[in-house]
Amino acid sequence: GDDVLPGDTTAPPLTPPDNTSSPPNTPHTLPTNTNTNTATTTTTNSNHIKMTTMSGALDAEISTNFDKDLIFEGLKRLYRRKIRPLEIASKYGHFHSPPLAPSDFDAKPMVLLVGQYSVGKTSFIKYLLGRDFPGIRIGPEPTTDRFTAVMLGDNDKIIPGAALCAQADRPFRGLSPFGNNFLSRMEGVEMKNSPILHNITLVDTPGILAGRKQSIGRHYDYEQVMKWFAERSDLIIIMFDAHKLDISDELKRVIELLIPHQDKIRVVLNKADSISTQQLMRVYGALMWSLGKVMNTPEVSKVYIGSFWGAPLKYTDQQNLFQQEQRDLFADIAQLPTNAVMRRINELVKRARAVKVHAYIIHYLRKQLPYTWGKREKQRRLIDRLDREFVMCARRYELPKGDFPALDSFRQALLEIKDLSEFPKLDKKMVKEMDKVFTVDLPGLLETARRF
Repeated sequence: GDDVLPGDTTAPPLTPPDNTSSPPNTPHTLPTNTNTNTATTTTTNSNHIKMTTMSGALDAEISTNFDKDLIFEGLKRLYRRKIRPLEIASKYGHFHSPPLAPSDFDAKPMVLLVGQYSVGKTSFIKYLLGRDFPGIRIGPEPTTDRFTAVMLGDNDKIIPGAALCAQADRPFRGLSPFGNNFLSRMEGVEMKNSPILHNITLVDTPGILAGRKQSIGRHYDYEQVMKWFAERSDLIIIMFDAHKLDISDELKRVIELLIPHQDKIRVVLNKADSISTQQLMRVYGALMWSLGKVMNTPEVSKVYIGSFWGAPLKYTDQQNLFQQEQRDLFADIAQLPTNAVMRRINELVKRARAVKVHAYIIHYLRKQLPYTWGKREKQRRLIDRLDREFVMCARRYELPKGDFPALDSFRQALLEIKDLSEFPKLDKKMVKEMDKVFTVDLPGLLETARRF
């Protein structure tokens, strides 16, 4: 069977709630004693995620199969020595995302919430936490105007974006290049005595607006920021309101950015208790049809139906369905710490493959330029017919076409390069060393970690 990979050993893992005896959305009440232990706090409402220890047998199996810390240290070393040098040489960060920091490997699994305004993203986070978090704002209007990372801390407090992105032990240092306009719209929230935050970090995002309102007043590259978060998230939850199913052009563009990470995407149809069973069937069908058109893939993402806030159900006909859907979604979230090791390995392999293809594209285009006159005109022609150049590059160097980047975004990045011939010549030794990551280094690392 499959090897059992380690979860986060610093705190007990998540387990989905047992909703069989209580209706969903029972208001959550916290004990007045702030020193109440974790078990007492979480059992006050059976609808929220409970933090319980795994059985001793499973803990023993996890600890004997793999040494998680050893694997993370090995991944950091492989990236620093064999992948990052090729990234820097080929200026991968200009075309895609900046280099990874050590904290990106050590970070807790991240859950990213995306959706149009007033679909219940912030209420969903409150529902998971069981209480308000510092700086929370909920309302029918677009209330969340910033990116908010909710994390575990010693005290309840808000950390400004610039300070958050300057902390070496947090996985947000890569956001600094987006500038002060973005950092002023980013904040961290630390909460104490929140069991779920021992295992994951929750990221709330500004509601996606329709029309020019999406870009007016946002003096930073919203879509690139979303792309950065998507690459580093372990789970992406796209939320829809049962009363607002229309997918605006802006939301469509964001979803298209997320398609490369489709294995992480989960869709939540929120506020489903506010409509009747007949209406719910029609709304669910309409949502699946709309998602199929946007994602343009034969496989449709899993859609969870429920009502994730603290109010009683309006229509109780589908109470059992909502309970089952809630359990499934929470079980999905509960598995994140356990799957963290394999997720980090998978993301590193994906990045290494993308870096290799990127380096060969730059190498191929650079070789097409003349040595003396006419470089600018030739570079412009190459960019204009970039789709053909991609095909020729893939054929020449036997590269899988599925690893090639999106055409339009790569072309736009190329237009910002004055002279491709100024890129350093491709060092084939770097590529060979990076290829060993897949065939030698990662299998050896896993074997070593299993023995310890």
